[in-house]
Amino acid sequence: MFELFPEELQIDILDIGAALNERPPYQSLVDAGRARIIGFEPNPQECERLNREYGEPHRFFPCFVGDGKTAIFHETNWSLTGSLYEPNSPLLEKFQNLAEVVQPVAMHLVSTTRVDDLSEIDNVDFIKIDVQGSELTVFQNASRLLAGTLLIQAEVLFVELYRNQPMFADVDILLRSMGFQFHAFDSVGRRAFKPLMANRDINSGVRQILWADALYVRDWMNLEELDAQKLRKYAVLAHDILRSYDLAHLVLAALDNKIGTSFAVTYLNRLVNKVSSSKS
Repeated sequence: MFELFPEELQIDILDIGAALNERPPYQSLVDAGRARIIGFEPNPQECERLNREYGEPHRFFPCFVGDGKTAIFHETNWSLTGSLYEPNSPLLEKFQNLAEVVQPVAMHLVSTTRVDDLSEIDNVDFIKIDVQGSELTVFQNASRLLAGTLLIQAEVLFVELYRNQPMFADVDILLRSMGFQFHAFDSVGRRAFKPLMANRDINSGVRQILWADALYVRDWMNLEELDAQKLRKYAVLAHDILRSYDLAHLVLAALDNKIGTSFAVTYLNRLVNKVSSSKS
């Protein structure tokens, strides 16, 4: 998509819960020098590693993000499963390899930071968030930045892995009220009920879905409300992150209507030619 926009175009990314346990979805933009990350990872060692590996202009802070109040952090035996919510051990015990990696270790009184109170962040195009049940609280305290956000990837939960945590439905209601449309699920997480095991894999499931990454995009029914630069960035995110080529074309058409260009036609021709070339 950057081939259509030769001018410098930078995607501003906010990564909340940025531990490098897997390749982040925005890595291709970082590799192309077209993204700037501001991240939050409360584990000090992991935060230091992120700053060391990414370097400038990216910045990571060892903060707990929330509502700006003190909270109890429930440390577990695996750093990725620690949460501001208490693990729901009786439920976790029913599934293969959940209680085993969410074992309570200690509780810590911590201070949390509201995203909207951070002067270091004045614009966000893409938010990636994985904070083990606290996503709703983060969003409730980030209305300033969410007003300009184009894409959200949020881990959501369908069963109460942590006691009294908000569910997917709660997050969905809030984000739709803030001008986003649900787009797709990604990375759906399942586990089998004990004692069964699916395909001899302790981390596989049968039917029960426990969590997923939910993808939300700025409401495509109101694209005329976005300025030209945001529409360019929206098209980049739709193409390069989501691989949602139909959505990218829709956004480019809105851009053309706004500034009198023909990006949508050029893009569609390239898509058709690429498909034709692959078939031949």
